[in-house]
Amino acid sequence: MNTQYIQTSILKMAYEVHGPIDGTPIILLHGFPDDVRGWDQVVEGIVPHGYRTYVPYLRGYGPTTFLSEDTVRSGQNGAIAQDIIEFANALSVEQFILLGHDWGANAAQAIAALYPERVAHLISFAPYSLTWSDYQEGPPNYDQIRALWYQNVLQNEMGAGLLYGDRRGFARYLWQTWSPSWTFNDETFEATAVSFDNPDFVRVVLNAYRWQTAEIDPRYDEIEGRLAQRPHITVPATIMLGQADGVNIFEPYMLEQQSDFVGAYTTKVFDGVGHFIHRERPEAVVNVILTW
Repeated sequence: MNTQYIQTSILKMAYEVHGPIDGTPIILLHGFPDDVRGWDQVVEGIVPHGYRTYVPYLRGYGPTTFLSEDTVRSGQNGAIAQDIIEFANALSVEQFILLGHDWGANAAQAIAALYPERVAHLISFAPYSLTWSDYQEGPPNYDQIRALWYQNVLQNEMGAGLLYGDRRGFARYLWQTWSPSWTFNDETFEATAVSFDNPDFVRVVLNAYRWQTAEIDPRYDEIEGRLAQRPHITVPATIMLGQADGVNIFEPYMLEQQSDFVGAYTTKVFDGVGHFIHRERPEAVVNVILTW
């Protein structure tokens, strides 16, 4: 582990960096409930090939902290995307490959849409829409609606109670049900679960999922407004899907959802793999990066 810190406009952002200083830069963004440890085997696989990897802890996770007690603990996609742009600016990384999973995928796609000159290649997996509402497009998908039970729970005090009182149990259950064929041990889980002890974790998560009662930071109104217009993603994009994903239920039509993507576009589906592709099949993610 090589934790370093850099300051953005509102965060003291923790991150890990590996690889040659003049290597090809790649930023890897984790999701919920996960942290930088999810990328360890991917980093190990690409650094020998000349990549410089930057793996930040998102707001509310691990050692990343807010500079002011007065800042809204927003979980907005626009907020996370802006954090990463400021992170790259602070590191003087002008253009980079961008790899995102879950929350990180949403943020990565927002960055690719709004700052295409910064992204050499977008690799995104689960979910891969610019907005959460895409789950409800088309006819009712009752398996998908059931899979999103946790989002409904987080709307009320039960959800808050679970996160404050048993965030490890909650996260572990999501790991088990989102990647049902993946067997992980206590050591693997705990190495990441310590990041959920961040004092802002619960507020950021609740604000990310509460559609009507979330604390909204007006500083992101402009970026959220632009994202609401569904700007096209013009950069080369690779979308990776787990056929056995327990939360982003795979359907064949997902391979044809290209309304957001107008540049070079590739999709890959992995049989028997769940939500955490980078943990279950890190070699597949490494192969996508090296092949591109």
